[in-house]
Amino acid sequence: MSAIPDPAYALRATGNLRRRQVVSRVLEALTVAAAVLAVVVLLILVYYVCKQGIAAISLSFFTSDLPTITGTGGGIGPALLGTIELVTIATLIALPVGLLTALYLSQYAGPRADHVLRLMIDLMAGLPTIIIGVFVAGLITNRFGQSALAGGLALSIVMLPLISRASLEALNRVPETLTDAADALGVARWRTITGVILPTASNGIVTATILAVARAAGETAPILFTCSLYTQGFSINPRQPVASIPVEIFTLLETGYPASVQKAWGAAFTLMMVILAANICARVWLRRSERKRGR
Repeated sequence: MSAIPDPAYALRATGNLRRRQVVSRVLEALTVAAAVLAVVVLLILVYYVCKQGIAAISLSFFTSDLPTITGTGGGIGPALLGTIELVTIATLIALPVGLLTALYLSQYAGPRADHVLRLMIDLMAGLPTIIIGVFVAGLITNRFGQSALAGGLALSIVMLPLISRASLEALNRVPETLTDAADALGVARWRTITGVILPTASNGIVTATILAVARAAGETAPILFTCSLYTQGFSINPRQPVASIPVEIFTLLETGYPASVQKAWGAAFTLMMVILAANICARVWLRRSERKRGR
């Protein structure tokens, strides 16, 4: 007569189970340590930049012309205005192209076109920005000279894959019940897109745009090749090169003068705060929209 199996046998800890538990706890501890290390590095970076750059911050620092080579006088007023202009031009180019690309992928593309376009977007996202600067320089700058338009075009290429992928995620999260209801009512496809899909995904699209703007505002390499031969004064002419905060930081640090280095730290502090604020606002906006959608 065979022995009756013990029903509690599968619940007892064996050597293999204990080993898996130990490995699981070790991996969990490593992941927590890695996350803590990343946060600590970020806090150290923020603290050090704040410590070095906050002394240069004043009202005149944001309104004065650019300083001389030795760093005497001046501020980052033209660079701040130029950065806003460059990012605005880039957004006006990248947002419609990226959004239309995302709409095509989510609504019209077949499997093959979807695969190819997603691959191209991923390749663009991983492309070094210095290559983008060289490309735009060879295409436009070498023929027509440096300008804010060339710089904005280079930054738009940086922003395009970010807006496309994030907008595509926002569009894919639109409930199918909404589009099915519109189709059942006989609404034209373009009316469904403009009246149902885009309004529902608008918060995600805005968030994607803000994050892309924050990324483009800190780029230096594309601007060095397309919009770095600027003057010290204020300029908003898109056909002329304009100052920008990243390039101004690079220029001031290259001089090596103590006053210039101090102003470079102040400009770095300003740029870091703007980018951090943009990222925080984008994520808060996205969470609020998700909570509203959940209700």
